[in-house]
Amino acid sequence: MNLEQLVSEGVAAAVKTLFDVDLPVDGVALNETIKDYKGDLTVVVFPLTRHSRLSPEQTGQLIGEILKEQVQVVEDFNVIKGFLNLEINNTYYINFLKTSCQDQTFGRGKEGRKIVLEYCGPNTNKPLHLGHIRNMLLGYSTANVLEFAGNAVHKVNIYNDRGIAICKSMLAWQKFGNGDTPESTGIKGDHFVGKFYVAFDKYYKEEVSALVSNGATQEQAERDASLLREAREMLLKWEQGDKEILDLWNKMNAWCYEGFEETFETLGVDFEKHYKESDYYLRGKELVEEGLVKDTFYKKEDDSVWVDLEDKGLDQKLLLRGDGTSVYITQDMGIAEARYQDYQFDESIYVVASEQDYHFKVLQLVLEKLEKPYAKGIFHLSYGLVNLPDGRMKSREGTVVDADDLIKEMIATAESHTNDLGKIDDFSEEESKALYRDLALGALKYFILKVNPKRSVIFNPEESIDFQGNTGPFIQFNYVRIQSLLRKQPIEVIDYETIDLQSEEKELIKEIYKYPQIIKLAAKNYDISEVSNYAYGLAKLYSKFYAGTSILGDTAPNTKYFRLQISKWTGEVLQSAFNLLGIQMPERM
Repeated sequence: MNLEQLVSEGVAAAVKTLFDVDLPVDGVALNETIKDYKGDLTVVVFPLTRHSRLSPEQTGQLIGEILKEQVQVVEDFNVIKGFLNLEINNTYYINFLKTSCQDQTFGRGKEGRKIVLEYCGPNTNKPLHLGHIRNMLLGYSTANVLEFAGNAVHKVNIYNDRGIAICKSMLAWQKFGNGDTPESTGIKGDHFVGKFYVAFDKYYKEEVSALVSNGATQEQAERDASLLREAREMLLKWEQGDKEILDLWNKMNAWCYEGFEETFETLGVDFEKHYKESDYYLRGKELVEEGLVKDTFYKKEDDSVWVDLEDKGLDQKLLLRGDGTSVYITQDMGIAEARYQDYQFDESIYVVASEQDYHFKVLQLVLEKLEKPYAKGIFHLSYGLVNLPDGRMKSREGTVVDADDLIKEMIATAESHTNDLGKIDDFSEEESKALYRDLALGALKYFILKVNPKRSVIFNPEESIDFQGNTGPFIQFNYVRIQSLLRKQPIEVIDYETIDLQSEEKELIKEIYKYPQIIKLAAKNYDISEVSNYAYGLAKLYSKFYAGTSILGDTAPNTKYFRLQISKWTGEVLQSAFNLLGIQMPERM
């Protein structure tokens, strides 16, 4: 039984004894005691005064006296207005450390949900960018936390592999590619394809400009430009199953997939399954037909299919164009159906930027109107924008921050910062490169994941690779510091019965104690920043402990081994938290 349960049951028993009221255990309000006050755990007394018909101070005093007498873990108490602050005895925390440090499942939950989590979602006409990085890091780490909390989690990706944008890249390669390939040019596959998407835009704008110069209006020129017309014709041929077009489409998509996989591997993210829009838009059309048969959807005069969501506070939504071609919602309906058939999920989580909030509201409501059993499980994990403070790392396209370029820049910055400190002179070249990579990716991932997903992020590469402050390298440094101690002095047998727990030791153990609750909270709120900031708080507390406490230098061996055990367990919890974030811990730096 954990501390909160012990205290809650004690409070409920005290209320029964004092006021003859059966108080539910989950009706006891508990908080961590505010740092400026003496105590470890605080009972909020105000709700209990309706049973006692006494002042909050009197009520707290009476309950505190019973807890001190009857609940073994309560050492002492004080009452400040409506708050009963409990001091937990040192024995409880010593025993907690003794047992938990041997528990290989510490922090894990047993929630038991079946969850499908979709993240990344790149288009097969351009490279991954900074927005994709936030998406991938958020999706991967959230999946890890949900799995750690005791759920069965399936990580999936969706490739946006069809539509006019894809045809633009294909057409540009046909016209301007000269038979070049990623292999022949030495250009990464997704970058190679993206180059032709940019080329299409360049030549299209030139053609529009020429048409305007010859008397056409801007609108006419944009509509009638031959390059765009050819792209539309290509899309129509694709939908008709033209072999030549499909072969080209498969070839260029394969180039993109190969490039994406390289970036996935670099970032350390993975997927159980990759879905492709092209495989499921027809299934979405079938669901639209199902809705028409049920009179859930309706047709307009132009044969387009719509759903009326005004009863849900929204508007009417197009589901299928009059010419029979699908829209985004159509294929998302098909993919949702396919995923439920694949996994029979309780929840299907979509990690997609906040500008798609409306889209996912519509998706869920449409599926509800179709009476799909999985509709209520649709959840949009919405996240804010991510930008750089300046444009110095903008990609060759000039519009987005390229993911691969950013990672390379981060590694270069990590190398520069590390070499400036001059502490790895004895590292081999291979060891140095591995350290730069761990620090770079740790800095990148932590900087993004320490922010609540709903908030926008201004990513500062220089600021992120700092060995001081709320950064990944600071936490990694404290982990390395712990490993250095453990290499110097192995832990021998500890006599826990004779330990005189000091305040600095107690604070660290109390912080470690919070880890399972942090996991539960992060899983409940789909908020990975809870784990990130917990790791920083623990690392900061350990840094203070390391600076202010003699560890290896203490003359009493039992004290030395006890402090080493605290250090070791701190390191293991830090490593566990960073594993969830997808961050590697170096052993030396």
